[in-house]
Amino acid sequence: MPHESATEDDGFTEFAVAAWPRLVRTAQLLTGDFHEAEDLVQTTLAKVYARWRRVPRGEIDLYVRRALINNNLSRIRRKRVVHLLTPVLPESLRHTSAGHAEAVEQRTALLAALADLTARQRAVMVLRYWEDLTELEIASVLNCSIGTVKTHARRGMTALRAHPGLVTVPAPSLPAPTGARR
Repeated sequence: MPHESATEDDGFTEFAVAAWPRLVRTAQLLTGDFHEAEDLVQTTLAKVYARWRRVPRGEIDLYVRRALINNNLSRIRRKRVVHLLTPVLPESLRHTSAGHAEAVEQRTALLAALADLTARQRAVMVLRYWEDLTELEIASVLNCSIGTVKTHARRGMTALRAHPGLVTVPAPSLPAPTGARR
């Protein structure tokens, strides 16, 4: 009897190969660390594979995003420790160009700012502004109401705007005031 591995997985391998880069980028924004992101995606895909035949074909992306978010929340609950993020250098330094160092600094600042958000706020911000999902789609992924999504988005955006690492325009230096009023 011939081995039919290509048909046995019902397209899971093709999906996993195609979705891997996107899922790792999303997971990196959720975890703040490339290696943890890869572990999170691998764990998620392993769990999805176990249920692959029961996942409705029209809801695969929703199902995998929800699994990724839930696995990340479980990972955070299990660890219950503060994660210290270290900036990750780009994969190759040969792509250096004018502004490259600034782009790396901005990315590092963004990852640090995302790490300071709660897990739910971070999930909403990543799904909204990285994955470009609507509030309704995010509510479906997170299994919560649209109002909850809006609240997390508002609070997350407020926290990001106030984060000292993301202030891009330095305040102009003003001369020290003269006179008696201080």
